[in-house]
Amino acid sequence: MRPERGEVLHFSEDPTIECFVPHVAVTAAQREPYVWAVGPERCPDYWFPRDCPRAMAWAGPDTTDEDAARIIGSGCGERVHAIEYGWLKALMDVRLYAYRLPADEFEPIGDPPHAVVSRVPVTPLGPPEPVPDLFGLHEEAGIQLRVLNSLWPFWNEVTASTLEFSGIRLRNARR
Repeated sequence: MRPERGEVLHFSEDPTIECFVPHVAVTAAQREPYVWAVGPERCPDYWFPRDCPRAMAWAGPDTTDEDAARIIGSGCGERVHAIEYGWLKALMDVRLYAYRLPADEFEPIGDPPHAVVSRVPVTPLGPPEPVPDLFGLHEEAGIQLRVLNSLWPFWNEVTASTLEFSGIRLRNARR
């Protein structure tokens, strides 16, 4: 599930949102209120239950062949997502929705950009769409999905490598 041209997506477990109002998220590093969304390249980061901790890594222009083979795996594509066993049932059972939002209301945030934000309220372009099988989306996108006892050993290897990476809701991972 990815946005069409001129759109960005916001993923949510709440199918009743009629207008997205800028706010400061409890976990936000920024203190300015935003409406958050993602473009096509970062949508896979959100094919998970909201609170599910996930560690993601992918090959970038500076990734060595050795790091890619060691962490992603030889012949296993260019991207891997990892979750913990304790979140597997939630991943299978979650009812996730995608809201299509007008891209012209948003600007990139981060260096490099990892999302897009709006400083004004944004009305969805239509009703939320149920997100289909999350496992199927990963498979279709060629993204490995790993299930681990703990994310931390994997995360430590990824962050010390030449791979590009993102971690979301890691505070919810097992210690």
